Amino acid sequence: MNLVITMSRRFGTGASEIAAELSGKLDIPVYDKAYIEHELEGHSYADEAELIRELASHPCIILGRCASEILRDQGNVFNVYVCADKEDRIHRVMEQKSLPYEEAKAMLEENDKARSEYYYRHAGKVWGDVNNYHMILDTSQFGIQNCAGIMLKYFERIEVI
Repeated sequence: MNLVITMSRRFGTGASEIAAELSGKLDIPVYDKAYIEHELEGHSYADEAELIRELASHPCIILGRCASEILRDQGNVFNVYVCADKEDRIHRVMEQKSLPYEEAKAMLEENDKARSEYYYRHAGKVWGDVNNYHMILDTSQFGIQNCAGIMLKYFERIEVI
């Protein structure tokens, strides 16, 4: 099956690590904001949505970019939302970026606000609304290292991998 996974996430949840692990286990690429912006610069795609549809013509994982909404009518797309407790996210950002608590908190809040506004502007929906996703993973509850395994077990059970 041409499995396409879209992964929306709050800042500091570890979703990029989950995507990287899934990528390795499923042998499919991960496309993120940096990749998509780079591709848009060098090619003649009409817009980001066109590029995302092109990327989704093959198995892949797409991080953010409203991909869940852009690809909502495709039956091979599995939409995931990754969240975590705010304090866990702040401490993760502190560790990753070597920032003091208040700076990490401000960075997290600014990033979450920007993502929410971006999603609403492009999709016309509330970012993080459970109705927009097939699965919600809370890395505070499950641990970052367990989330890819949870998804793999689910995909095996429904026989898409």
